[in-house]
Amino acid sequence: MSSGGIGKYFVPLIERLARGDWFTARVSACGLFSTAFEKSEESQLEMRKTLTKLFKELCADETPMVRRAAAQNLGKIAKVSSANFIVNELLANFAALTGDDQDSVRLLVVEDCVVLGKLLSTTDCANKIIPIMLKFAADKSWRVRYAVAQQIYEMCEVVGAEHAATGLFDAFISLLADTEGEVRISAAGKISEFCALAGPEYASEKILPQVNKLATDQSQHVRAALAAAILGLAPTMGRELTVEKLLPVFFILLKDEFPDVRLNIISKLDQVNTVIGVEMLAKELLPAIKELAEDKHWRVRLAIIEYIPVFAQQIGTAFLFRNDNAGEGGEDMLNSLCLQWVQDPVYAIREAAANNLFHLTEIFGSSWALQYIFPRIKQLMSSPHYLYRLTVLRALSLLAPAVGEDVILGEILPIIKHATTDTVPNVRFNAAKALSPIIGTIDGVKVQSEIKPILVGLQSDPDVDVRFFAEQVLASTA
Repeated sequence: MSSGGIGKYFVPLIERLARGDWFTARVSACGLFSTAFEKSEESQLEMRKTLTKLFKELCADETPMVRRAAAQNLGKIAKVSSANFIVNELLANFAALTGDDQDSVRLLVVEDCVVLGKLLSTTDCANKIIPIMLKFAADKSWRVRYAVAQQIYEMCEVVGAEHAATGLFDAFISLLADTEGEVRISAAGKISEFCALAGPEYASEKILPQVNKLATDQSQHVRAALAAAILGLAPTMGRELTVEKLLPVFFILLKDEFPDVRLNIISKLDQVNTVIGVEMLAKELLPAIKELAEDKHWRVRLAIIEYIPVFAQQIGTAFLFRNDNAGEGGEDMLNSLCLQWVQDPVYAIREAAANNLFHLTEIFGSSWALQYIFPRIKQLMSSPHYLYRLTVLRALSLLAPAVGEDVILGEILPIIKHATTDTVPNVRFNAAKALSPIIGTIDGVKVQSEIKPILVGLQSDPDVDVRFFAEQVLASTA
């Protein structure tokens, strides 16, 4: 629509809606102002004056829903307006909304603070926006303070560390100590970014004391949020301060009774590993991993399983392949857990464990699998629980592409061949299915001499499903 059409059709529409009897019409009008300002020209003074007046009326509307809509759209109007218009007209409406008696309006204005801060000069932002942000950081409504905690780091980025140090940094410290758990959770998630912006000296003096308190916070969700963010402080603090002041907090969180806290710490270890090396965490880390691996909640066990391959890549085999007790014959913890997961009562855990063995074999090589995995797998094939035997077959089918032809023929194929004589039909037809990925990884001559006879034998199995899958896999060998 042309600027002429905007003045002829669009602005009258906004005017009718903005002065409608029903608040729903006025709410709808609020969403149209940004388009009208964007499409109109600066020379259309009368029309822009009308729009400005209408929006001002909506910002002071008697209905909170309308004022909320005005607050929600003020930033959008600012984005399509000139700096002069923002300073001379829009900031007056913004100021009116900041003093609204409804917290649902004020919390929306918090987002406007950041938008306006990006559009104004640094001086104007420091003089007109930051004081509002500081007022909101101490607002009586926790929902407003929560919104500030979400936006305050972005505000600091806009004005820079020098201006932020005059009040915003201290406001962030107060949010970390807020009486409401939701506010502390939101603020705790921004700790690493704030420390990077404020620098190690300020972080060590002001932020870390609050971090120590949050590590023992009564809310488990606050501690979990802290655990997810705290390791990001290590690159900013440097090795010396990390060892002196952060490690004690890491150890407290690694021993937390809430599994999500321990899991969040372990999942971000790469950040601290680059600064101090994971060996300094070894004594506390291994027990924490083991506790999570045996947690009563299966989703926690699943999360640690899925993270183990990534973890192994980050810190290497020397750390993970160590005994979990000091006595002779102590078995290295990782291998013990990997095989323990294969026998988990929850299917999702067993499936993840099978995939885990494949990823670990990719990382550590077939010699590792030969030494640690296959001996235990052979034992599991004699388990009285057929579901565990099925998991072994699933693991073998996944391992085949990662170990090479010699291991397939020497280790995997004999196990599968034995499974084709199992008393449970489900195991027998899964053995037939497990041969399918092997066919593409070994020589064609070996397929004909080693695999085809097994499948031919299964074609005469008394179970119809076994015969079906045997014929299906056999067809792929032709």
